[in-house]
Amino acid sequence: MSMHTQDLPLHPDANAKRAKETFTIALAGSPNTGKTSLFNALTGLRAQTANFPGTTVERRVGRTRIADRDVSMVDLPGLYSMYAATAEERVACDAILGKIEGVEKPDAVVVIADADNIQRSLFLVSQLTEHSIPVVVALNMIDVAERHGIHVDHVALGEELGCPVVPLVARTGRGVDDLRAELARIVHPEAFEPRPAPPPRSTCDTCGACPFQSRYSWSDEVVARCVTSPRVAPERKTARIDRALTHPVIGLGAFLTVMFGVFYMIFAVASVPMDLIDALFSGIGGWVASIVPAGDFQSLLVDGIIGGVGGILVFLPQITILFFFLALLEDSGYLARAAFVMDRLMRRIGLPGTAFVPLLAAHACAIPAIMASRVVRNPRDRLVTILVAPLMTCSARIPVYAMVTALLFPDNPGRAATVFMGAYALGIAAALVMAWVFKKTILPGESKPLVLELPGYRLPSLKTALIYTYDRALVFVQQAGTIILLISVVLWGLATYPKSDAPAEALAMRAQAEQMMAADATGEAAGGNVDAGTGEAAALVAEADHLTSRNALSQSFAGRIGRFIEPAVSPLGFDWQIGIGIVSSFAAREVIVSTLSIVYGLGEDAGGDNPTGLYDTMRLARRADGSPVFTIATSISLLVFYVLAMQCLPTQAVTKRETNSWKWPIFQLAYMTVLAYGASFAAFRIATFFGGG
Repeated sequence: MSMHTQDLPLHPDANAKRAKETFTIALAGSPNTGKTSLFNALTGLRAQTANFPGTTVERRVGRTRIADRDVSMVDLPGLYSMYAATAEERVACDAILGKIEGVEKPDAVVVIADADNIQRSLFLVSQLTEHSIPVVVALNMIDVAERHGIHVDHVALGEELGCPVVPLVARTGRGVDDLRAELARIVHPEAFEPRPAPPPRSTCDTCGACPFQSRYSWSDEVVARCVTSPRVAPERKTARIDRALTHPVIGLGAFLTVMFGVFYMIFAVASVPMDLIDALFSGIGGWVASIVPAGDFQSLLVDGIIGGVGGILVFLPQITILFFFLALLEDSGYLARAAFVMDRLMRRIGLPGTAFVPLLAAHACAIPAIMASRVVRNPRDRLVTILVAPLMTCSARIPVYAMVTALLFPDNPGRAATVFMGAYALGIAAALVMAWVFKKTILPGESKPLVLELPGYRLPSLKTALIYTYDRALVFVQQAGTIILLISVVLWGLATYPKSDAPAEALAMRAQAEQMMAADATGEAAGGNVDAGTGEAAALVAEADHLTSRNALSQSFAGRIGRFIEPAVSPLGFDWQIGIGIVSSFAAREVIVSTLSIVYGLGEDAGGDNPTGLYDTMRLARRADGSPVFTIATSISLLVFYVLAMQCLPTQAVTKRETNSWKWPIFQLAYMTVLAYGASFAAFRIATFFGGG
């Protein structure tokens, strides 16, 4: 393909740029033009994701080599024009103009334009060519334009714009080498003679007050001279499909079907790799325990570090599956239709339709749901989505629900299922109500009607989806994982120290077991039967270990915290042992099951290999006055508390990262704790009133 090259204006600091080791090129363009696909085609996996300094807006920076020079490619947020309307657009504009402290001004800008709809990109191009910065227009999806009978004279278009225009298909790689060749000329600016920028188009020739009309008129004239299209465009398949997919009823049904398929994959397919990861870390923990002498260091490695890392990485399959399918749906053009359909319903509670996807994802795990809230463009709506997402029932709550329903209705599956579904419904209702409350109080304002340009349908890029999934997974492991690991180690320390001596009862049991084993040894020497005595001695040792573990936990910092908060949780029907479970479950909600198995005198495996023993022991647990601990009222109160409480510091860590502030995760923890406490208190009192106590 023959290329047409325009002379580019030298940047004022051209001499300084020659001395730079790395040349920086920014990729700019409106959403759904294939900007990310082009970025991936140029950089591959050699990219990192980070927030712009002082913002929650992400940027992707990748490395590549062009003309024997290191080039840094920066993928900017979607940008329609230099007149920023959103936080993402403001950050993109400031990055291009070098106004963000700590972020270097790019040496050149590649504007990605949709060849099927060039006109919407020319406004931005006209602005950028006035800022004395080299600009190249990447005319993406030229294959789609050709199928629609649209012919673009990219040579003439380049002359009109005053910058090179390169037709390409980023998804398949067609024309990417041509773009690289054009960029090779830019990274050596000394090869070009200065050329004045095109005349400004920021004033209006008609009324003198509108800064837009002259640019729009100019772009219409450019398209008329450089683009040839059918006089009467035939009805495209897109329009026919949209009649169904954006229909109030059919479209809603289609969206629910698609989402059901995605989340079925999350729950069904992810279970296999999740079990493998769990088994892997269990095996690593067992191997470390076999080679490291027993003691605190072994416990730190096995329970604190390996257990902490395994506890977070077990959710990685769910995260990768979720983001892989979200990438496919967005790249295909369907996700915009889904947001349009759901917008009608979601705006009634003050949220945009795009919030439906992360709220639905929260039923798998709140962590990827909060990360997925980036699909919500309005910062206020996105913040509300983040704040209420943890109220949705995640998979970590399911063991708690199963434990409580088994306590309430061990022999009535119908009632147990009803309570289980009621817990799900309570979480959904609470999220919707709190979203409405936030929009009426601390985050006032109604969600604006969704106005978006529906992109054309296209075959999604598997490479783009895989790179996006890899990027999201890497961010999760690196950013959230490090904080979660620290939290796990801290909680391990709280549950381990200070050390305490074994209780007298446990010492007596061990002494009795030693006497029995000595007697058995004497009997064996005399030729007697010692099996029964040996088994009884082993049972005494196991019981002594359980009592020792329970006493150690109660005397630890976590146990003391449990006793300290007992006066606060007793109105909910909880005792100090349940208080320990509440404290320990901040690492992960499901930890309360294993914690209760310890504090009520069972071994760590009771909740897995012998769950009936756990439930029977909990039913037999008694308070100091002899009354049962887990009454119907207490069980319902515990269930309501875990439906509504935060109880997940990993989620708090991700909220901090996504909001770039500790203010909102602290507020999130506070409001959910108050909500859970109040609802649990009411549930306990009502159940007690009706005889459940």
